[in-house]
Amino acid sequence: MTICHTTDTTFTNDLKSEGLTLVNFWATWCAPCRFFGTVLEAFDREHNSDVRILKVNVDEEANTAAQFGVMSIPTTILLKNGEPVEKIVGAIPVEELKKFIDGHKN
Repeated sequence: MTICHTTDTTFTNDLKSEGLTLVNFWATWCAPCRFFGTVLEAFDREHNSDVRILKVNVDEEANTAAQFGVMSIPTTILLKNGEPVEKIVGAIPVEELKKFIDGHKN
């Protein structure tokens, strides 16, 4: 799978109803968001069959950000079977992201 840039209109359809979906809320002006974007790309190259990754630009897609109560960026929410299970606020290295996701695979 590739990283999918989703919108308020397409979010529900882009969301993976079964399995794990990682939703990253970001903005172009946010330096930690840009750093974490490279982490997500590296993770996707190795684990693209395990987890669907959606990116939501909070400046353009405010409704989806509000729906999840996003107050700071980057915020990344892990959903399992379409339901939120855990949230990360801030940028983390790829190793921590792997541990974060591995804890929810079963």
